[in-house]
Amino acid sequence: MRAVPSVAAEIERALVRERYAKAAAEGGCYGDECCPVSELPVTAGVPAGADLGLSSGHPVSLAGLKPGERVVDLGSGAGVDVFLAAREVMPGGRVIGVDMTPEMLARARQLANENHIEGVEFREGIIERLPLADGEVDVVLSNCVVNLSPDKGAVFREAFRVLKPGGRLVISDIVKEREFALAGPSCGCIEGAMLRGRYFQAIEQAGFADLEVIEERPWHRVAGETLACAVTLRAWKRAAKP
Repeated sequence: MRAVPSVAAEIERALVRERYAKAAAEGGCYGDECCPVSELPVTAGVPAGADLGLSSGHPVSLAGLKPGERVVDLGSGAGVDVFLAAREVMPGGRVIGVDMTPEMLARARQLANENHIEGVEFREGIIERLPLADGEVDVVLSNCVVNLSPDKGAVFREAFRVLKPGGRLVISDIVKEREFALAGPSCGCIEGAMLRGRYFQAIEQAGFADLEVIEERPWHRVAGETLACAVTLRAWKRAAKP
């Protein structure tokens, strides 16, 4: 039986949905304070308008995707990581983008249709209650989205549920190095971030094993001190023993 969403969580989701609807409409980030200068690889080959500058890493390039695999991208936005992943899993694979913002879904679907991109689909839903069956995918991706969730533990439990045994979680996100107060406005990616240790613990408590950080860089610094980092990590849903 699923837990009833709290009023606070629904208010938080509504605020995030509003910010991302604005980003979808404007075709880019929703405020300079939310978008540090990108150090990400150029997303060459994806449709123009799919990359809105809302990423914190590049999980697709580190996921080791193979032709024929099924993939889900949590918080897929305008579809940049879905389209990148589709190039890796085709032929025979499929990439599902899940997002809760209708404007983002509409933009992603339009880009997929206009550019005749095969092997992709976009489903409306929240990442704490994924619209996928148990064991439906080989890989779970996400890029600077889990930090926005009001229940990160539920996100990781859902990721574990929809993965096949032996499947992997590869996500980029923001983690805090210590608690601190923000001096100015924030888009939510910092204020919603968890402490590094608690974040990793939540992943392991969901059932994942062999967690490792495969890339990281400073994200938020004050007076030379790194207070938050962008990390890309990988963890596994172990296959059942024979």
